[in-house]
Amino acid sequence: MNPADLPRAVVRAVRCAVADGELAAGAVVPERVVVERTRPGGVGDYATPVAFQVAKGAGARPHAVAQVLARRLAQEPGIEDVEVTGPGFLCFVLPAPTAPDVISRGIIDDIVIRDTRGGAAFLPPVDAADAAHPALELRERVVRDCVLRLLRTQDAGNTDTHTPAAPVAPVAKRDGDVIARYGRDAAAWAMLAVPAKETPAFGEVLLLQSEAGEFFRVRYAHARARDLVRNAAQLGFGPEAGDVDDAGALLRALADHPLVLEAAAHHRAPERLVRQLVEVADALLDFQYRVLPKGDEKPSAAHRARLALAEAAGTVLAGGLALLGIDAPTRL
Repeated sequence: MNPADLPRAVVRAVRCAVADGELAAGAVVPERVVVERTRPGGVGDYATPVAFQVAKGAGARPHAVAQVLARRLAQEPGIEDVEVTGPGFLCFVLPAPTAPDVISRGIIDDIVIRDTRGGAAFLPPVDAADAAHPALELRERVVRDCVLRLLRTQDAGNTDTHTPAAPVAPVAKRDGDVIARYGRDAAAWAMLAVPAKETPAFGEVLLLQSEAGEFFRVRYAHARARDLVRNAAQLGFGPEAGDVDDAGALLRALADHPLVLEAAAHHRAPERLVRQLVEVADALLDFQYRVLPKGDEKPSAAHRARLALAEAAGTVLAGGLALLGIDAPTRL
């Protein structure tokens, strides 16, 4: 089972438990469930608090609801283990993701942005939105637009136009005109990189053209993915999905991407997407040296599979940056 399938499996388990009478008929079956990777030191690979959503209508404690769902989900193909922790959290262990599965799932064509140049999922750029919302402070406008992009990408029918639930801390007066000093993209990155209630931090690292800065690293990783595809074409081969046995960190990051997008939209938390893009970028920059043949080495099926994975990572980075309202240059 791909991690992106977990939310649907959980919803299905709730629906079936209600239909079979294991949970009270009054239990509410959620339309969507947020599943996230467990924190360091936690149990399993992924976790969800769905039992707390269901418990009130079911007239039962969350732990009891979680036990019912755990028994059902343990029978799902592709779930290695399910455990109930604390007052009612469901924790899952899944098999390691494979490259063909990660690439072929909706990460590239469905979940990552359909059109990074615009389309139904997008709002006008910030400067075009200024006239419509003149009273909004700069950072509030940037956060609001990003949240709306996330919501519309995860749910095309979502018309919510509110800012995140947490108050949005403004840019500190001491930072002055951050757009003029750092440029729109770098300033937007800084404003979205921390939770809305926290004051964003600006610094010269935003201007550094080196891997010391996360903003540069993410855009550079996207450019490197495009370079790899161009260089491979010059060598006479292209990407082809296949097994990749030396890309564990990159596979995990890409497999988690759909869940991160859902969680970022649900919590109205763009900083979650920022952290995810940094993780994907770092994994890709480490992986890049294994993609192309070296010396007189001939391109092999392994090279084509690695190239397909690198191209997928580049697409994920491009889509994520588009959601943040930030340009994804193909050369840096």
